[in-house]
Amino acid sequence: MNIGQMFMVGFRGTVVDADHWITRAVVRHHLGGVILFDRNVNGSVQNISSPAQLRELTATLQEYGNGRLLIGVDQEGGRVCRLKARDGFLETVSAEILAGFGDEKAAATADEMAASLAAYGITLNFAPVVDLDSNPDNPIIGRYQRSFSDDPEQVLRCARLVIEAHHRHGISCCLKHFPGHGSAGADSHLGFVDVTSDWQEKELVPFARLIAKGKADAVMTAHIVNRRLDPQGMVATLSRPIITGLLRQQLGFDGVVISDDLQMGAITEQWGFSEAVRRAVLAGVDLLVIGNNLAHQKDALSAGIKCIEKMLDRGEMDADYIKASLERISRLQQKTAGKIPWNSNRPTALS
Repeated sequence: MNIGQMFMVGFRGTVVDADHWITRAVVRHHLGGVILFDRNVNGSVQNISSPAQLRELTATLQEYGNGRLLIGVDQEGGRVCRLKARDGFLETVSAEILAGFGDEKAAATADEMAASLAAYGITLNFAPVVDLDSNPDNPIIGRYQRSFSDDPEQVLRCARLVIEAHHRHGISCCLKHFPGHGSAGADSHLGFVDVTSDWQEKELVPFARLIAKGKADAVMTAHIVNRRLDPQGMVATLSRPIITGLLRQQLGFDGVVISDDLQMGAITEQWGFSEAVRRAVLAGVDLLVIGNNLAHQKDALSAGIKCIEKMLDRGEMDADYIKASLERISRLQQKTAGKIPWNSNRPTALS
């Protein structure tokens, strides 16, 4: 089994070659994907500086990944975008602004953004945000206009248009942040966030409806605590009742479950890296994100792989459990390659 497929890792550098540690990870460990950032936390360039540079970077990465690598960015539009106009890329609008457009204009706007991502070799967009704008004081969703609306029907309308636009250009999407981050009053990048008293069941509606319509390629977990869904108060990313019980079993999702960045404060303040990987995998997460943006940990991939190997050796889960995750990741890779339909979650031979 290629356990490295279960990781999506960030790195620093605008150019890579055979000696770069990320390309070695792709070749030796069959890394599932990379996540790209324009700047890191100190403001210096991390991966993206210009259109020509980005096109060359993604092409080189795919050469080492034999064309199967998931190359992901957060390109929601507006203030959350990695391909910025200041660096020569397309100007974008926020989700909140897009929601004010009629269907035709919204679809055209989404299509223009998706086409630009495809042109630069991006295969996975961590969008759309389907959190409801239920708390206008939310410091990480509402503040940045990342939500389409507080109305589930409006969120569904816009999310569908965005997803269909990306699919037309061969790009997969990731719904976020399950089971709903819009009601939060704090930022999980920084630390512990509890939404128990504010969360509403209607926050599940966009996820449930998009899953039912076959529009959900992947779902990203939230680093939030919701005791209404997990009485033990475990962060959703590490919660089996929320990921396996609610998302998988109740909502019937069989696409790829992707963790939010495991280097965010809500995780690192309470668990060491290996324990976070262990808990996330047992919860039902398929693809584990290590951004290397908030922090820089070159050995995270090898440490994560060793953690999962030890779990198998200890019998905490069997090989079929991991094979199921690898199968789901393979399906997503095949969708972006145009080998199977976007709305298909049928089992296929592992690529």
